[in-house]
Amino acid sequence: MFWDKISPLYDLFENVYNHKVYADTGKKVAEFIDTTDEVLECACGTGAITVCIAEKCRRLIATDFAPGMLKQAARKCRKFSNVRFKRADITRIKCRNDRFDKVVAGNVIHLLQDPAKALAELERVVKPGGQIIIPTYINMSKKSAGLAVKFVEFLGADFKKQFDLESYKSFFEGMGYNNVEYHVVDGRMPCATAVITKK
Repeated sequence: MFWDKISPLYDLFENVYNHKVYADTGKKVAEFIDTTDEVLECACGTGAITVCIAEKCRRLIATDFAPGMLKQAARKCRKFSNVRFKRADITRIKCRNDRFDKVVAGNVIHLLQDPAKALAELERVVKPGGQIIIPTYINMSKKSAGLAVKFVEFLGADFKKQFDLESYKSFFEGMGYNNVEYHVVDGRMPCATAVITKK
């Protein structure tokens, strides 16, 4: 699997190419996390966002489909006692309805064959009044960002979609989400965080 193969080098690539955004996206997500929250993170990758959530929340279950990514994330988060790591599929989350205060899915929505199924699952497992927090790189507007995407695709990543801010907003509107907050961390490859509050 591509993401297993690149997991030991993923942080190096992100930090060399897009350090400010890579670091600040986790901090931005953590702004929405409260100390009493039980949080589910899907597609945690190497744990760049995970460490920021873990510092604030009561309990965190961090999941990814790639065992190599989970191994890197667990190493990064070893000082935290409130984090559990599990292999899981974002389109089939094995837990009861309305369980979590916050659900986070970072930089994965553009990789999914069926993003609507993933969004339905994220909505199912978050409590009414809870938030679904989805940071995603937006890269079509910047030439250098486009080159980075082409390079990662050359290595084997399979991007189903690419977004700029407007197409990212349109994507959620098309999925039926109209009351979405957007927060952009700017940099070489910016990241837009969509925040949806479940009614």
